[in-house]
Amino acid sequence: MAKISKRYKKAVEGVDVVKAYAIEEAVKLIKARATAKFDETIELSMNLGVDPRHADQMVRGVVSLPSGTGRSLRVAVFAKGAKADEARAAGADIVGAEDLAETIQKGEINFDRCIATPDMMGLVGRLGKVLGPRGMMPNPKVGTVTMDVKTAISDAKGGAVEYRVEKAGIVQAGVGKASFAEDAIVANVKAFVDSVVKARPLGAKGTYVKKVSLSSTMGPGVKVSLPSVNAGSADA
Repeated sequence: MAKISKRYKKAVEGVDVVKAYAIEEAVKLIKARATAKFDETIELSMNLGVDPRHADQMVRGVVSLPSGTGRSLRVAVFAKGAKADEARAAGADIVGAEDLAETIQKGEINFDRCIATPDMMGLVGRLGKVLGPRGMMPNPKVGTVTMDVKTAISDAKGGAVEYRVEKAGIVQAGVGKASFAEDAIVANVKAFVDSVVKARPLGAKGTYVKKVSLSSTMGPGVKVSLPSVNAGSADA
């Protein structure tokens, strides 16, 4: 049986594990308990009523958080010629084609987000076994396969978050840092939930959003009231 630390016991004091708190109150509780020596990430988890094993119940998308993520993402771009020059000018950390693919195949992945122009997908497609499991495979549905590399890079570095439902029907993402102001975290949470609600697949039946919870990296989880994040409309 895992030993519960004194720090964690203190952190859960005053948190009702059964109650679903309004988002503003939940954020206050989370911030007050984020006492680690580093700037903890505020993590959002949504339990959805879908079975992603069925193609018509897959939930995937991207959302630009209004308050940013608090992270500095490293962006790699597959492009050639003028588009490669555009990517460098837009602030891409790594730009390449065959050379970049060779580096990735060696297991050297020195970036957090991968973008590609459509003409590069024949090359990038060979990297699916490496990038796919890491959630880094460029995809037109989330804006990472595009000719507008400037906008894609700007979105990636400015607070865009990709999400994809896991096998158990759960979507998770970092939606800010503990150092953020409370209203900034609230705005990010609502934007993320709204995006997931709008991404409801046609195959989803019954209750779509079952539960929303919030936590910090080292802190306890807090249930969030669905109406307070406008997720109530997600039911069938």
